[in-house]
Amino acid sequence: MERQGTTLRDADGSAGQSAAAREGKAVGRSAFADPVNFILALRPRQWVKNGLIFLALVFSIERAWHPLEVDEWWPLLWRAGLAFVVFCAISGAGYLINDMRDVEADRLHPRKRLRPLAAGKLSPDVAVAGAALLSIGGLSAAYLINLNFAAIAMCYFVITLTYSYYLKHVVLIDMMTIAAGFVLRALAGAVAIEVPISPWLYLCTMLGALFLVINKRRAELSSVDDPASHRPTLGEYTLGLLDQMSAVVTSATILAYALYTFSSDNLPDNDAMAFTIPFVIYGLFRYLYLVHKHELGGSPEEVLLRDRPMAVNITAWLLVSAALLIMYR
Repeated sequence: MERQGTTLRDADGSAGQSAAAREGKAVGRSAFADPVNFILALRPRQWVKNGLIFLALVFSIERAWHPLEVDEWWPLLWRAGLAFVVFCAISGAGYLINDMRDVEADRLHPRKRLRPLAAGKLSPDVAVAGAALLSIGGLSAAYLINLNFAAIAMCYFVITLTYSYYLKHVVLIDMMTIAAGFVLRALAGAVAIEVPISPWLYLCTMLGALFLVINKRRAELSSVDDPASHRPTLGEYTLGLLDQMSAVVTSATILAYALYTFSSDNLPDNDAMAFTIPFVIYGLFRYLYLVHKHELGGSPEEVLLRDRPMAVNITAWLLVSAALLIMYR
């Protein structure tokens, strides 16, 4: 009778709370025992964005280092690699914090509901501990490179936190903040290996990042029935507005990159880098094609990694750029 009574009370609610508590503990234990969900919460696919850190290394060839001189490029590669790891750590911490803030809204989103925190596969306690360890460890490791890099890493982390708590709710500023994060990655890569980079490259990075963010917002807007319920600022945008902004940024990106190839002081005097302009134009047009024809763009990293023509184009751009710099710089 005692057991039956307990069972009935459980059905009325008290045991339901106990079951929820047991489920929460089970989730916490599984997250520690199986690190897969924790790693997925760090969004490793997003780490492709941190590849911008290596941009300065590529474009400083024959200026700061020579391909045949291992003692020149190996220390630079090591520092750039460490910088990449640092940004993966602090960006992962930022994603954990952001997902904890948005867990309820994410559960209503067709794709974001699959994130470990929203799906209940990762304990919030584990997420808090992981975010603390990654941020402290990443920012501490940044000082191993140099003080300026550490300052940029700290600035990036502060902007990430500010975005999660406030700026993501401010229309237009939300997109510009994300684009600023891309620029900081490129700047961090140059500071890490202590080489000067043309301001044109930062401008191109900013415009290219805005291009990605605008089209990501477009994909988000077209994928949900009630945009404002998922992201308050999303309801402030329209497809027409985002398409106009995308057209402006696309044109500006092509123009800025073209001017960079002709005007930058640290590029070959014979304007050979102009041969890389078609790669940039194709990349932008290919991305727009995927966004409008195949309704992609919600996850830019997936487009960059999974679309073979895009991957081939980016690889060819890097190889041709490096070859031209080696031959004519």
